[in-house]
Amino acid sequence: MHHTYRTSGTCSTMIDFDIEDGILHNIVFTNGCNGNLKSIASLLEGMPAEFALERLSGIRCGSSQTSCGDQLSRAIRQALGK
Repeated sequence: MHHTYRTSGTCSTMIDFDIEDGILHNIVFTNGCNGNLKSIASLLEGMPAEFALERLSGIRCGSSQTSCGDQLSRAIRQALGK
């Protein structure tokens, strides 16, 4: 199923992704640090959503209370209904 999440507190403004049978696919960040976010998306392609949720939750960027990775974990949590 396709999901779109509007981020808050980060340079990226939106994350689009699919979860099929608990597996992440097609992760695309809008705006933000292009190379870093493409790397995150590439590393997580085909990985269990729960794995990404555990690894990314709570990561901060500088003095911000969140990061693009943390925002992806929040998007995944919302998509999984947690």
